[in-house]
Amino acid sequence: MIEKIWSGQSPLWILLLPLSGLYGLVSNLIRLSYRLGLRKSWRAPVPVVVVGNLTAGGNGKTPVVVWLVEQLQQRGIRVGVVSRGYGGKAGHYPLVLDAHTSSDQAGDEPVLIFQRTGAAVAVSPVRCEAVQALLAGNQPQIIITDDGLQHYALARDYEIVVVDGIRRFGNGWWLPAGPMRERESRLRDVDAVITNGGTPQTGEIAMHLAPSQAVNLLTGEKRDASTLTEVVAMAGIGHPPRFFATLEKLGVTPVNTHGLADHQALTEPDVAALARPEQTLLMTEKDAVKCRAFAHANWWYLPVDAQIASPAADKLLTDILSLLR
Repeated sequence: MIEKIWSGQSPLWILLLPLSGLYGLVSNLIRLSYRLGLRKSWRAPVPVVVVGNLTAGGNGKTPVVVWLVEQLQQRGIRVGVVSRGYGGKAGHYPLVLDAHTSSDQAGDEPVLIFQRTGAAVAVSPVRCEAVQALLAGNQPQIIITDDGLQHYALARDYEIVVVDGIRRFGNGWWLPAGPMRERESRLRDVDAVITNGGTPQTGEIAMHLAPSQAVNLLTGEKRDASTLTEVVAMAGIGHPPRFFATLEKLGVTPVNTHGLADHQALTEPDVAALARPEQTLLMTEKDAVKCRAFAHANWWYLPVDAQIASPAADKLLTDILSLLR
Protein backbone atom coordinates (compact mmCIF):
# COMPACT_ATOMS: atom_id res chain seq x y z
CA MET A 1 0.00 0.00 0.00
CA ILE A 2 2.76 2.46 0.92
CA GLU A 3 4.42 1.94 -2.47
CA LYS A 4 1.14 2.82 -4.24
CA ILE A 5 0.73 5.95 -2.09
CA TRP A 6 4.30 7.13 -2.67
CA SER A 7 4.14 6.46 -6.40
CA GLY A 8 0.90 8.43 -6.73
CA GLN A 9 -1.11 5.39 -7.83
CA SER A 10 -3.31 5.71 -4.74
CA PRO A 11 -5.10 9.02 -4.04
CA LEU A 12 -4.58 8.48 -0.31
CA TRP A 13 -1.37 10.55 -0.52
CA ILE A 14 -3.54 13.67 -0.76
CA LEU A 15 -4.90 13.02 2.75
CA LEU A 16 -1.34 12.96 4.10
CA LEU A 17 -0.27 16.29 2.58
CA PRO A 18 -0.72 18.32 5.81
CA LEU A 19 1.69 15.99 7.61
CA SER A 20 4.10 16.18 4.68
CA GLY A 21 4.00 19.96 4.82
CA LEU A 22 4.89 19.85 8.50
CA TYR A 23 7.71 17.38 7.84
CA GLY A 24 9.10 19.60 5.08
CA LEU A 25 8.89 22.71 7.24
CA VAL A 26 10.78 21.11 10.11
CA SER A 27 13.36 19.60 7.73
CA ASN A 28 14.03 22.92 6.02
CA LEU A 29 14.25 24.79 9.31
CA ILE A 30 16.82 22.34 10.66
CA ARG A 31 18.99 22.65 7.56
CA LEU A 32 18.63 26.44 7.53
CA SER A 33 19.67 26.66 11.18
CA TYR A 34 23.00 25.03 10.32
CA ARG A 35 23.53 27.14 7.20
CA LEU A 36 22.94 30.35 9.20
CA GLY A 37 25.24 29.21 12.01
CA LEU A 38 22.46 29.03 14.60
CA ARG A 39 23.52 25.43 15.14
CA LYS A 40 27.10 24.29 14.90
CA SER A 41 28.34 21.28 12.96
CA TRP A 42 31.27 19.32 14.34
CA ARG A 43 34.13 18.91 11.87
CA ALA A 44 36.41 15.88 12.06
CA PRO A 45 40.18 16.26 11.57
CA VAL A 46 39.99 13.83 8.64
CA PRO A 47 37.78 14.00 5.51
CA VAL A 48 34.18 12.83 5.89
CA VAL A 49 32.25 11.39 2.94
CA VAL A 50 28.49 10.97 3.28
CA VAL A 51 26.71 8.26 1.28
CA GLY A 52 23.00 8.93 1.66
CA ASN A 53 19.71 9.28 -0.12
CA LEU A 54 16.78 11.64 -0.48
CA THR A 55 14.10 8.98 -0.11
CA ALA A 56 13.04 6.41 2.44
CA GLY A 57 13.45 2.78 1.44
CA GLY A 58 16.22 0.79 -0.15
CA ASN A 59 18.18 2.49 -2.91
CA GLY A 60 21.37 0.41 -2.88
CA LYS A 61 23.23 2.73 -0.51
CA THR A 62 25.00 0.07 1.55
CA PRO A 63 26.52 -1.72 -1.50
CA VAL A 64 27.89 1.68 -2.57
CA VAL A 65 29.47 2.12 0.88
CA VAL A 66 31.05 -1.34 0.63
CA TRP A 67 32.33 -0.59 -2.89
CA LEU A 68 33.82 2.73 -1.81
CA VAL A 69 35.49 1.27 1.28
CA GLU A 70 37.02 -1.58 -0.73
CA GLN A 71 38.26 0.77 -3.45
CA LEU A 72 39.99 3.00 -0.90
CA GLN A 73 41.44 0.01 0.96
CA GLN A 74 42.93 -1.28 -2.30
CA ARG A 75 44.76 2.04 -2.54
CA GLY A 76 46.23 1.64 0.94
CA ILE A 77 43.85 4.02 2.72
CA ARG A 78 42.69 3.32 6.29
CA VAL A 79 38.93 3.76 6.21
CA GLY A 80 36.49 4.15 9.07
CA VAL A 81 32.72 3.79 8.71
CA VAL A 82 30.08 5.33 10.94
CA SER A 83 26.36 4.63 11.02
CA ARG A 84 23.25 5.41 13.02
CA GLY A 85 22.83 1.66 13.54
CA TYR A 86 19.14 1.37 12.66
CA GLY A 87 17.54 -1.72 14.14
CA GLY A 88 20.22 -2.19 16.81
CA LYS A 89 20.05 -1.51 20.52
CA ALA A 90 23.51 -1.32 22.02
CA GLY A 91 24.17 -1.24 25.73
CA HIS A 92 26.23 1.92 25.22
CA TYR A 93 27.14 4.39 22.49
CA PRO A 94 29.33 4.88 20.63
CA LEU A 95 29.76 1.19 19.86
CA VAL A 96 32.83 0.09 17.91
CA LEU A 97 32.12 -3.23 16.19
CA ASP A 98 34.20 -6.36 16.62
CA ALA A 99 33.86 -9.97 15.52
CA HIS A 100 31.39 -10.68 18.33
CA THR A 101 29.06 -7.73 17.72
CA SER A 102 25.57 -8.84 16.70
CA SER A 103 23.04 -7.12 14.49
CA ASP A 104 20.81 -6.86 17.59
CA GLN A 105 23.41 -4.52 19.03
CA ALA A 106 24.66 -2.60 16.01
CA GLY A 107 21.99 -3.05 13.33
CA ASP A 108 22.20 -5.19 10.22
CA GLU A 109 23.91 -2.80 7.79
CA PRO A 110 26.92 -1.91 10.03
CA VAL A 111 27.53 -5.62 10.72
CA LEU A 112 27.31 -6.38 6.99
CA ILE A 113 29.83 -3.64 6.18
CA PHE A 114 32.18 -4.82 8.93
CA GLN A 115 32.04 -8.44 7.81
CA ARG A 116 32.47 -7.62 4.11
CA THR A 117 35.29 -5.07 4.38
CA GLY A 118 37.02 -5.57 7.73
CA ALA A 119 37.03 -1.78 8.09
CA ALA A 120 36.67 -0.13 11.48
CA VAL A 121 32.95 0.52 12.02
CA ALA A 122 31.26 2.47 14.81
CA VAL A 123 27.59 3.24 15.43
CA SER A 124 25.88 5.96 17.42
CA PRO A 125 22.76 8.10 17.11
CA VAL A 126 25.20 11.01 17.50
CA ARG A 127 27.48 10.36 14.56
CA CYS A 128 30.26 12.71 15.67
CA GLU A 129 30.67 10.50 18.75
CA ALA A 130 31.07 7.46 16.48
CA VAL A 131 33.71 9.34 14.47
CA GLN A 132 35.57 10.31 17.64
CA ALA A 133 35.57 6.70 18.84
CA LEU A 134 37.18 5.57 15.56
CA LEU A 135 39.74 8.37 15.67
CA ALA A 136 40.73 7.39 19.20
CA GLY A 137 41.16 3.69 18.52
CA ASN A 138 41.76 3.12 14.80
CA GLN A 139 43.25 6.32 13.37
CA PRO A 140 41.38 6.23 10.04
CA GLN A 141 42.53 8.51 7.26
CA ILE A 142 38.99 9.04 5.99
CA ILE A 143 35.47 8.49 7.34
CA ILE A 144 32.57 7.13 5.29
CA THR A 145 29.11 7.63 6.77
CA ASP A 146 26.47 5.06 5.86
CA ASP A 147 23.42 7.31 5.50
CA GLY A 148 23.34 10.61 7.37
CA LEU A 149 22.82 13.03 4.49
CA GLN A 150 20.29 14.87 6.67
CA HIS A 151 22.46 14.60 9.82
CA TYR A 152 23.88 18.11 9.59
CA ALA A 153 25.42 18.01 13.06
CA LEU A 154 28.37 16.24 11.38
CA ALA A 155 30.21 18.41 8.85
CA ARG A 156 31.09 16.67 5.62
CA ASP A 157 33.59 17.21 2.83
CA TYR A 158 31.86 15.20 0.10
CA GLU A 159 28.25 14.13 -0.42
CA ILE A 160 27.08 11.18 -2.52
CA VAL A 161 23.37 10.55 -3.08
CA VAL A 162 22.20 7.11 -4.26
CA VAL A 163 19.00 7.15 -6.34
CA ASP A 164 16.77 4.22 -7.25
CA GLY A 165 16.80 4.52 -11.03
CA ILE A 166 13.46 2.73 -11.41
CA ARG A 167 11.36 4.39 -8.70
CA ARG A 168 13.24 7.71 -8.70
CA PHE A 169 11.35 10.05 -6.33
CA GLY A 170 7.82 8.70 -6.53
CA ASN A 171 5.24 11.49 -6.28
CA GLY A 172 7.94 13.90 -5.10
CA TRP A 173 6.38 14.73 -1.74
CA TRP A 174 7.94 14.66 1.71
CA LEU A 175 7.15 11.88 4.12
CA PRO A 176 4.56 10.51 4.80
CA ALA A 177 2.58 11.47 1.66
CA GLY A 178 5.64 10.65 -0.45
CA PRO A 179 9.06 9.02 -0.03
CA MET A 180 11.13 12.23 0.19
CA ARG A 181 13.33 13.15 3.14
CA GLU A 182 14.43 16.22 1.18
CA ARG A 183 13.19 17.59 -2.12
CA GLU A 184 14.80 16.68 -5.45
CA SER A 185 16.34 20.16 -5.67
CA ARG A 186 18.83 19.05 -2.98
CA LEU A 187 20.69 17.16 -5.72
CA ARG A 188 22.06 20.49 -6.97
CA ASP A 189 24.11 20.81 -3.78
CA VAL A 190 25.69 17.35 -3.62
CA ASP A 191 28.99 16.28 -5.15
CA ALA A 192 27.86 13.08 -6.90
CA VAL A 193 24.64 11.25 -7.74
CA ILE A 194 24.81 7.47 -8.28
CA THR A 195 21.80 5.92 -9.97
CA ASN A 196 21.06 2.29 -9.19
CA GLY A 197 19.46 0.72 -12.27
CA GLY A 198 17.14 2.40 -14.69
CA THR A 199 18.35 5.22 -16.93
CA PRO A 200 20.64 7.80 -15.30
CA GLN A 201 19.86 11.44 -16.01
CA THR A 202 22.44 13.94 -17.18
CA GLY A 203 25.35 14.12 -14.76
CA GLU A 204 24.36 11.00 -12.83
CA ILE A 205 26.68 8.01 -12.43
CA ALA A 206 25.29 4.66 -13.60
CA MET A 207 25.44 1.71 -11.24
CA HIS A 208 23.96 -1.76 -11.09
CA LEU A 209 24.00 -4.50 -8.47
CA ALA A 210 25.73 -7.68 -9.62
CA PRO A 211 24.85 -10.87 -7.71
CA SER A 212 27.54 -13.38 -6.80
CA GLN A 213 27.09 -17.07 -6.09
CA ALA A 214 24.66 -18.08 -3.36
CA VAL A 215 26.33 -18.90 -0.03
CA ASN A 216 25.15 -21.43 2.55
CA LEU A 217 24.82 -19.78 5.95
CA LEU A 218 25.85 -22.89 7.85
CA THR A 219 28.73 -24.29 5.77
CA GLY A 220 29.88 -21.41 3.58
CA GLU A 221 29.42 -23.55 0.46
CA LYS A 222 28.91 -21.53 -2.73
CA ARG A 223 26.68 -22.42 -5.67
CA ASP A 224 25.07 -20.73 -8.62
CA ALA A 225 21.63 -19.63 -7.47
CA SER A 226 20.07 -21.30 -10.52
CA THR A 227 21.14 -24.72 -9.19
CA LEU A 228 19.15 -24.36 -5.98
CA THR A 229 15.87 -26.27 -5.92
CA GLU A 230 12.40 -25.41 -4.63
CA VAL A 231 13.47 -21.93 -3.54
CA VAL A 232 11.56 -19.85 -1.04
CA ALA A 233 12.81 -16.26 -1.15
CA MET A 234 12.80 -13.75 1.70
CA ALA A 235 13.96 -10.14 1.77
CA GLY A 236 13.97 -7.76 4.72
CA ILE A 237 15.24 -4.73 2.81
CA GLY A 238 13.86 -1.34 1.84
CA HIS A 239 12.43 -2.61 -1.46
CA PRO A 240 12.03 -6.43 -1.45
CA PRO A 241 10.76 -6.64 -5.07
CA ARG A 242 14.25 -5.70 -6.27
CA PHE A 243 15.67 -8.87 -4.71
CA PHE A 244 12.93 -11.05 -6.17
CA ALA A 245 13.49 -9.50 -9.61
CA THR A 246 17.22 -10.28 -9.31
CA LEU A 247 16.40 -13.93 -8.68
CA GLU A 248 14.18 -14.04 -11.76
CA LYS A 249 17.06 -12.69 -13.87
CA LEU A 250 19.27 -15.48 -12.52
CA GLY A 251 16.75 -18.09 -13.60
CA VAL A 252 15.37 -18.68 -10.13
CA THR A 253 11.58 -18.87 -9.85
CA PRO A 254 10.69 -19.03 -6.15
CA VAL A 255 7.77 -21.17 -5.08
CA ASN A 256 7.01 -18.46 -2.55
CA THR A 257 8.31 -15.00 -1.63
CA HIS A 258 8.28 -13.16 1.68
CA GLY A 259 8.86 -9.41 1.72
CA LEU A 260 9.72 -8.29 5.25
CA ALA A 261 10.11 -4.84 6.76
CA ASP A 262 13.47 -3.12 6.45
CA HIS A 263 15.65 -3.76 9.54
CA GLN A 264 13.02 -6.20 10.86
CA ALA A 265 14.27 -8.29 13.77
CA LEU A 266 14.42 -11.99 12.94
CA THR A 267 14.12 -15.00 15.23
CA GLU A 268 14.87 -18.65 14.52
CA PRO A 269 11.25 -19.84 14.81
CA ASP A 270 9.94 -17.07 12.55
CA VAL A 271 12.52 -17.68 9.82
CA ALA A 272 12.31 -21.47 10.05
CA ALA A 273 8.55 -21.27 9.51
CA LEU A 274 9.05 -19.69 6.06
CA ALA A 275 10.37 -22.85 4.38
CA ARG A 276 10.14 -26.59 4.95
CA PRO A 277 13.38 -28.53 5.53
CA GLU A 278 13.30 -29.98 1.99
CA GLN A 279 13.01 -26.50 0.50
CA THR A 280 15.76 -23.90 0.03
CA LEU A 281 15.37 -20.61 1.87
CA LEU A 282 17.24 -17.92 -0.07
CA MET A 283 17.67 -14.50 1.53
CA THR A 284 19.62 -11.26 1.12
CA GLU A 285 23.01 -10.78 2.71
CA LYS A 286 21.44 -8.16 4.96
CA ASP A 287 19.07 -10.82 6.29
CA ALA A 288 21.91 -13.32 6.63
CA VAL A 289 23.83 -11.24 9.18
CA LYS A 290 20.79 -11.51 11.45
CA CYS A 291 20.30 -15.27 10.88
CA ARG A 292 23.85 -16.63 10.96
CA ALA A 293 23.79 -17.42 14.70
CA PHE A 294 20.84 -19.81 14.32
CA ALA A 295 21.13 -20.86 10.67
CA HIS A 296 19.69 -24.10 9.29
CA ALA A 297 21.35 -26.28 6.67
CA ASN A 298 18.86 -25.24 3.97
CA TRP A 299 19.38 -21.47 4.40
CA TRP A 300 21.34 -19.58 1.75
CA TYR A 301 21.99 -15.94 0.94
CA LEU A 302 22.84 -14.04 -2.23
CA PRO A 303 25.56 -11.37 -1.98
CA VAL A 304 25.44 -8.44 -4.40
CA ASP A 305 28.16 -5.99 -5.37
CA ALA A 306 27.87 -2.46 -6.69
CA GLN A 307 29.27 -2.17 -10.20
CA ILE A 308 30.23 1.35 -11.29
CA ALA A 309 31.86 1.64 -14.68
CA SER A 310 34.84 3.78 -15.56
CA PRO A 311 35.51 6.60 -16.25
CA ALA A 312 32.82 7.75 -13.79
CA ALA A 313 34.18 5.48 -11.03
CA ASP A 314 37.73 6.75 -11.58
CA LYS A 315 36.60 10.37 -11.46
CA LEU A 316 34.64 9.76 -8.25
CA LEU A 317 37.61 8.09 -6.56
CA THR A 318 40.00 10.78 -7.76
CA ASP A 319 37.80 13.46 -6.23
CA ILE A 320 37.63 11.62 -2.90
CA LEU A 321 41.35 10.83 -2.81
CA SER A 322 42.07 14.52 -3.42
CA LEU A 323 40.49 15.24 -0.04
CA LEU A 324 43.35 13.38 1.61
CA ARG A 325 45.85 15.75 0.06
